[in-house]
Amino acid sequence: MASDESRQSATEKTARQQWMSLLAQALPRRLDALFPRERFPHFVYLRKPETGLVMLRGRVGGTGSPFNMGEATVTRCAIRLDDGTVGHAFVMGRSHEHALSAAICDALLQGSDSDLPQTVIAPLAQERTRRERDLALKNAATKVDFFTMVRGEDD
Repeated sequence: MASDESRQSATEKTARQQWMSLLAQALPRRLDALFPRERFPHFVYLRKPETGLVMLRGRVGGTGSPFNMGEATVTRCAIRLDDGTVGHAFVMGRSHEHALSAAICDALLQGSDSDLPQTVIAPLAQERTRRERDLALKNAATKVDFFTMVRGEDD
C-alpha cells in the first residue's frame, strides 16, 4: 500500500519542500507576526516539540569524501488537525513555539482552503529573496578580480 506522500506528484512535493524551507528559516518572531497563536486550529500532538542534535556532514570542494563537520541543535514537532491532516516541522535552534507554528502551517497548507500561501508564505518568500539579493550585492561589491600581466621578457 502506497503512502499519501508517495502518491503526490513531483510538483506537490516541491511546493511542500519550498514552504517547509521558508517556515523553518523564518525568524520565530516574524512567523508569530504573520501567523499568531489566535489563528491556530484545534490539533493534537503526534510528537510534542523536542530538541536534539543532528550531525552536519560536509564534503571538501563539494565533491570529496563526506566528513562529520559538527553538530547542530534542531527542534522537531508533529501535529494532526481534526480533519486528519498531519503537519511536520524541523527548525534550527531550541524554539518549541517556532516548531509548533511551522508544523501547524505545514498541515494547513496541505489543504486547499487555506489563506496561508498569501498571508504567510508569500511574505516569507519575498523577504528571503530580498535577503539573498542583498547578500549577493554585498558579495559582488567585495569581489576581487585577479589577472596575470605578461612582462614582455622572452627567454
